[in-house]
Amino acid sequence: MKGQLYMIPNTLGESPIEYNLPTDVIEIIRSLKYFVVENVRSARRFLKKVDKEIEIEELTFFVLDKHTQTNDIPSFLRPLHDGKNMGMISEAGCPGVADPGADIAKLAHESNIRVIPLVGPSSILMSVMASGLNGQSFAFHGYLPVKKGEAPKAIKALEDRSRKENQTQLFIEAPYRNMRMLQDIIQTCSPKTRLCIACDISLETEYIVTKSIAQWKGKVPDINKRPAIFLILA
Repeated sequence: MKGQLYMIPNTLGESPIEYNLPTDVIEIIRSLKYFVVENVRSARRFLKKVDKEIEIEELTFFVLDKHTQTNDIPSFLRPLHDGKNMGMISEAGCPGVADPGADIAKLAHESNIRVIPLVGPSSILMSVMASGLNGQSFAFHGYLPVKKGEAPKAIKALEDRSRKENQTQLFIEAPYRNMRMLQDIIQTCSPKTRLCIACDISLETEYIVTKSIAQWKGKVPDINKRPAIFLILA
């Protein structure tokens, strides 16, 4: 019998494990000996937060990041083929959702291996939940173009799509460029377009506020170097 692949949500920052993961999920993580991870060091730290008694030396880690060769990925599934359960852990949030993990899940499905998503924090879903914007139709676009002049064009295109389809548009920026992104959004979008700034989700410093562009002008929060998601709906 083949093993099962568990998609394990990671915390979105330095917040307590019990605030982020149900007891049943913690028990599943404790039972695993094989993991596909984005970063071994941070995965070890996460597992120690889950349970200080976990013996890290007894675990096997396979690294899936931007440097991983595509041809190497199938070998990560060998424990699953041998009947061992495995976990997939990304750096933050849910693996496979705006994070590595989809390639592993795809191969597992092709090999008739069961893929089980576990309950935990997703910054995308949590920001939509709290935004007051359209949660029936939304799209996440990741990072917008960074070349000079390209971000405003992308923002305008997303605003037009939002207006045409009544669809909430989500995107992110590198934390150290957050303030520039806010400036581009406010200068580009219509005064009536609603903008939600969702920052430090699930942390003690969490900030999630939705206002019209007109209301944001001259009153933007300082979210420099803080993880954030931007949501717009025209």
